[in-house]
Amino acid sequence: MMGFWGKLKKPIMVLAPMADVTDCAFRQIIAKYGKPDVFYTEFVSADGLAHPKAREKLLIDLKYGKNEHPIVAQIFGGKPENIKEAARLCAELGFDGIDINMGCPDKAVEKQCAGAAMMKNPKLAREIIRAAKEGAGGLPISVKTRIGYNPARKPSASNGAGKNDYLLEVEWIKVLLSEDLSALIVHLRTRKEMSDVPAHWELMKRIVEIRDEMGKETLIIGNGDAVSIEDARTKCQETGCDGVMLGRAIFGNPWLFETLRKSDIRKLADVRLTQEHLGVLVEHTKLFEEMLGAHKNFAIMKKHYKAYVNGFDGAKELRMKLMEAENAGEVENTINDFLATLTL
Repeated sequence: MMGFWGKLKKPIMVLAPMADVTDCAFRQIIAKYGKPDVFYTEFVSADGLAHPKAREKLLIDLKYGKNEHPIVAQIFGGKPENIKEAARLCAELGFDGIDINMGCPDKAVEKQCAGAAMMKNPKLAREIIRAAKEGAGGLPISVKTRIGYNPARKPSASNGAGKNDYLLEVEWIKVLLSEDLSALIVHLRTRKEMSDVPAHWELMKRIVEIRDEMGKETLIIGNGDAVSIEDARTKCQETGCDGVMLGRAIFGNPWLFETLRKSDIRKLADVRLTQEHLGVLVEHTKLFEEMLGAHKNFAIMKKHYKAYVNGFDGAKELRMKLMEAENAGEVENTINDFLATLTL
């Protein structure tokens, strides 16, 4: 059941799947400068993967390098037969595990009875998990979800309940744990909350307790608002969870998971670090154009520029110029022109 998950040293640090962010080009940069314990792909439609014509366009989202193991393919969908076929394909492609997205709040995804909509349909969720196991040929299956869909009615202060206990849909967590998953990744916000409020890390202890009370071996991974590896480790120590999935903290910081250089506290205060940072930006851009240029819009790279180019004199003006670039060559020239103005 555990597969590679059972071989990892705790606390486990996982790269979050983020659409149009953690693509194969960016993951190559991360693998070079600071590899996490586990990589995740962007999420991919199981319905699309199950049909030959659509599959051809989606396979680029499942591209990965040999230096990215262990890597988990994240899929979503509301049809068990397609989940089974997608899981079979992912196994054939050599992935180390398969994750089912049961937390995405995107309305288009929910209309397919997938993502966060799965929380409203525990029966289907069970069928989806079992279909994935059947198709995966022994690969470990995990689920990424949220603490609930809509918060229950807030209890009165006199009933002794914890401040935010009403937000946690305990029965939903129990449904997932009853399916003997290898790992359960919990984004500590409700679907209604989206990402508009701080993550409810105070609820993680209860989720771990539920796992232990049920006698399950499933690893519990928390997700939400971890700003550094040090912060993530602290959250594990305080809550008892087995690891943390980090997402937004990776923007502009491919050194996030690199511990030897203590990258969590890297600053762009001096010229040498600025040069290094911008050099990686150019490297990332070239990789994107090389690996994904024929498949994706170059504008996707520009969301990274906002994060890479920050915290030093001239950053705002440089970002504005980069937003006008149309290819890797123009980006490189713009960066070189800027670097020529710096003094060591």
